[in-house]
Formats: sequence, structure tokens, C-alpha cells
Amino acid sequence: MKGRVLIIAGSDSGGGAGIQADIKTVTVLGGYAATAITALTAQDTRDVHAVFPIPPAFVARQMEVVLADIGADCIKTGMLHSAAVIATVVEVLTRTAPGTPLVVDPVTVAKGGAPLLEPNAIDAVRGLLLPRATVATPNIPEAELLTGGRIGSVAAMEAAGRALLALGPKAVLVKGGHLDLPTVVDVLVTADGAIHMENPRIHSTNTHGTGCTLASAIATGLAQGMNVRDAVVRARGYVWEAIRTAPGLGKGHGPLNHARSL
Repeated sequence: MKGRVLIIAGSDSGGGAGIQADIKTVTVLGGYAATAITALTAQDTRDVHAVFPIPPAFVARQMEVVLADIGADCIKTGMLHSAAVIATVVEVLTRTAPGTPLVVDPVTVAKGGAPLLEPNAIDAVRGLLLPRATVATPNIPEAELLTGGRIGSVAAMEAAGRALLALGPKAVLVKGGHLDLPTVVDVLVTADGAIHMENPRIHSTNTHGTGCTLASAIATGLAQGMNVRDAVVRARGYVWEAIRTAPGLGKGHGPLNHARSL
């Protein structure tokens, strides 16, 4: 087991996304997963039925005790539902893990459309969280929300990645699954330029938790000493296989096959 990953995110009672997907992903890829839970959700493959937020002070305490005892080689954030939680997370990271790589999945809505980020928290993502990120992994709706622009092409994805890079992260992976193209193109933008990564599109409704899974897979790679590009390449391959072999559970957007190892 190599690579300690602290995951700061919400719990998904259905097991397909959130903390549950994160733990499965890190474990299958050979890392060690620890957690700080930001919210409990009553969630299945169809909808987020209820959210119970965890007080920011308790989120901070979870982070502090894990980092002081076990430590982390990489940290991953998912559902940080409020500006107060975001500010707390960034404060703890700055104080206790200033040099630790951070993967930011800027979660705003669930697969079924339920909002998972309060509207007044967008500025906190831009101003506090993204500047701390080693890699940010927005999908197209998230990138549109964060940049205020419309993204309808791969070129626009690259432009959005550059705009987000200007906010301070070291790398931005703009995920292209929402574009209506025969292939899925993701764009990795760094100070060295942009890399387009392409896979055949799998037509499937079993895509619940893809964002959480991808970000945690990237975090595991960084925790294991991979560079950003290699971590992204392995993570994309893992997610593609997990979608391809999904078990077909539930009546909505089904979970991936997280047990699928590369």
C-alpha cells in the first residue's frame, strides 16, 4: 500500500459517489484513504433527497487529527457545500499541510441535478480553494459557473482552463463529457500548455460518481509520486474501465465498477 490520501468530501448513502466512491478508488489503486466528512446525504441513483451539513469546526477537527497522526501524501476535496466550510478547509491546510499536493473537484451539482454548493460559495472556490490546488478537475458546467463563460467546443474548454489557471492552480483538467461529441475529450492545461486527451465515448447511464472517482484516482497517483500528466492518464483509464464494466445498479444514474483494477 503506497500513497496516503486525505479525502475531504460529502458522504453518498448510495455508495456511488462522494466519500464512498473515493475510498473505493484510492484502495483499488493501491493507496490508503482517510477522510474528513463535510456533509451526510440521503442519496440514491436518482436524486439527493436530503443533506445534513457537518459544522465547519468538526470538519476541521477531522482534518487536524488525521494529518497530525497518519499524515497525507495528497489531499482531495469534493463536496464543500458552503463558503464557511471552504474557508475552514483552506485555513487548516495552510496551517497543517502547506506543501501537500491538493486535488480540487469543484462539486456544484449532483448527477441528477441537485445543488451541492451554496450560490454564495462560488467566490470562495475561486478566491480561496483554487489558488491552493495542484490540480482542479471541473466538468463543463462547473467550468462555466467558475468562469462565467459558455463552453460549447474543445477550444472553449481550453480557454476556460487557461482562465481558471490564472486563478492560481498549477494545473486544470477540464472534463469534456458534457459535449455532444462521438469521443470524450478532456483538456489538461498547465503553464507549459494544453494537452488534449481523448477516449471513445461509452453510451451509458452508469456514470454516477465519475467526477469524484476521477479526482480521487488523480490524487492517488500524486500521492504515489506520479507527475500530474501520468496521474491523469492512469485515472482516466481507470474511470473508463469502471464505466465500461459498471454493474447496472439502481433506477437512475448507476454507479461505476470501482473494483475494476487496471
